[in-house]
Amino acid sequence: MPGLYLAALLVPTFCMALLDRRFRLVLWRAPRRAVLTLCIGIGFFLAWDLAAIAAGHYGIGESSAMTGLMLAPELPIEELVFIAFLSYTTLVLWALLATAARRRSATEDR
Repeated sequence: MPGLYLAALLVPTFCMALLDRRFRLVLWRAPRRAVLTLCIGIGFFLAWDLAAIAAGHYGIGESSAMTGLMLAPELPIEELVFIAFLSYTTLVLWALLATAARRRSATEDR
């Protein structure tokens, strides 16, 4: 079923955005900083993937769940979406832990 893997990445990304919006963790707290940080993370991991592809360490596998849309040879669109999901999830987790630590510190100070 083409697109299943892409959907499996987009659905949790959307849910992560809802969580982010609800608690104002990343994009809804400091949008410019969040987008810049996401772009840096995505750029880094994309460069890493391209270097691995060029060195012959990475190649696309065959799967009927993938769309077949390629950004470059051996680089499917799903890889870019996965990198974005990974970067966004990391930012949301970091912000969530930082918020919990601030609340804990404020509680201990009372």
